[in-house]
Amino acid sequence: VQLVESGGGLVQAGGSLNVSCVAFDDGSMVYDMGWYRQSPGKGREAVAISGWDGERIIYLDSVKGRFTISRDFTKKTVHLQMNSLKPEETATYYCYANESPSAWGQGIKVPVAS
Repeated sequence: VQLVESGGGLVQAGGSLNVSCVAFDDGSMVYDMGWYRQSPGKGREAVAISGWDGERIIYLDSVKGRFTISRDFTKKTVHLQMNSLKPEETATYYCYANESPSAWGQGIKVPVAS
């Protein structure tokens, strides 16, 4: 599967941003998908994961109540709505598909200005 992300860009602290990821594959998107992020000098961390059925969802504790992950199976797209963004959440955000083999998007930069 090939993943293509879109929607990154500069946002002010407290602002919102929606990032999207389109999965190009021949199947029915029956695998977990999610978003990870990596800040400068830090490791990659899982932000939000959606199970293959779109029902089982896990969020990083620090984003609960502010971020929402959703899937559109018709368009093979997964979205991440991010609200009340903080400067420390400046990172490159990566789309992930738990396919076999697993797949990663190219990453999109989300700078959050203070």
